[in-house]
Amino acid sequence: MSIAAALCIAAGALTVALPARSFTLSWEHSVEKLLWEEDYLIAGDWLFLSAARIRGSGAGMEPPADAVRIDGQWVYRPADPWRRSLVLAASEYGGDHLLCIEGRCRRLAGLLGGARGPVTLAPCTAAGNH
Repeated sequence: MSIAAALCIAAGALTVALPARSFTLSWEHSVEKLLWEEDYLIAGDWLFLSAARIRGSGAGMEPPADAVRIDGQWVYRPADPWRRSLVLAASEYGGDHLLCIEGRCRRLAGLLGGARGPVTLAPCTAAGNH
């Protein structure tokens, strides 16, 4: 029996599990106010960062040397693409993160019902948590 891939999103005591094999995470840089996007695949207990796009450059968001400019954005593949989890800080200076799965996009704050604090994204384990 195969187990479907799922993404667990946790903030505080709340965890939400969403069926997903891949997802795109995007946000606006808190200083430069430019869009940043990252594409992930769920690979067992790992997240694989397959591509990233930055709509400009500036404070703390310089694209790597091998980035290519396509349609007004820097596109690249990170040198170290494997992650066990992502921990996202909630900043009053930047907007909420947008999570897109199979073309359906939702704000993380809406998914978490207003839960506060850092948000962790990770593959769900067989036990249903991250």
